[in-house]
Amino acid sequence: MVSLTVNGQTVLAPEGTTIHRACESAGIETPTLCWAENLTPVNVCRLCVVEVEGQRTLVPSCARTVDDGMVVHTDSERVRHSRRMVLEFLGSGVDLDQAEPLQRWIDEYGAEPDRYDQPDRPAVTVEEAPKVQDNLYIRDYSRCVLCYKCVEACGDDAQHTYAIAVSGRGFDSRISTEFDVSLPDSACVYCGNCIGVCPTGAIQFKTEFDLRSAAEWRPDEQTVTQTICSYCGVGCNLELHVQDDRIVKVTSPADHSITHGHLCIKGRFGWQYVQPVEPPTRR
Repeated sequence: MVSLTVNGQTVLAPEGTTIHRACESAGIETPTLCWAENLTPVNVCRLCVVEVEGQRTLVPSCARTVDDGMVVHTDSERVRHSRRMVLEFLGSGVDLDQAEPLQRWIDEYGAEPDRYDQPDRPAVTVEEAPKVQDNLYIRDYSRCVLCYKCVEACGDDAQHTYAIAVSGRGFDSRISTEFDVSLPDSACVYCGNCIGVCPTGAIQFKTEFDLRSAAEWRPDEQTVTQTICSYCGVGCNLELHVQDDRIVKVTSPADHSITHGHLCIKGRFGWQYVQPVEPPTRR
């Protein structure tokens, strides 16, 4: 066990534990964006940075492991200023109105993305219509913060399909299929694990997208029922989100020992057979 001090509180954590995990075990919340408990940290968002005494720069808590005697500050003015700037930069170039966790942190840190508005420039980095290429899910680049979560889920951390990756440079960077082909023509196997980890709605169920477009998406009225996928004997757990007596999307708990939050196409999208079917109209 390693002993460290976090915000004046002594915290014990196993050797090799990240600062983020150590803070979590002590009940100290640290904002994250590119981190998820079922993915490998990629250190790209810099929202989880903390101040470590003796270190010149702020360090990403999601990847930096603890050292014995380490003194950490997660809420110093330097940390708050850095997080506030990251949130403002994200909000000034990307549509975050569906990024509920980020909205909470924007309020928490008093971030003001609007102060970067420039009338002669577009409000978002990517101005294009959402890509709707099938009946399962859509891609909306105007909401993408390049957190790499979908790339990790499509790659080594879950599916090993490698259908999507980050292409382009600078403001032209985006998540793309190989050679920017349409999704049905790519290597995508429609597992939907990219949807499961996307924090901003840049990749989302077509059912959710349609309901949002019709102003009928009401998450506060939805019920979530946990069940087991009926397609095979692996035992993947499903969370069925139901609105108006109809399933609108399916997720899986990230802490489940079998799925770790990931599913295949049948578990993620194969729930139409349980939907109530309208009786055929007689001619």
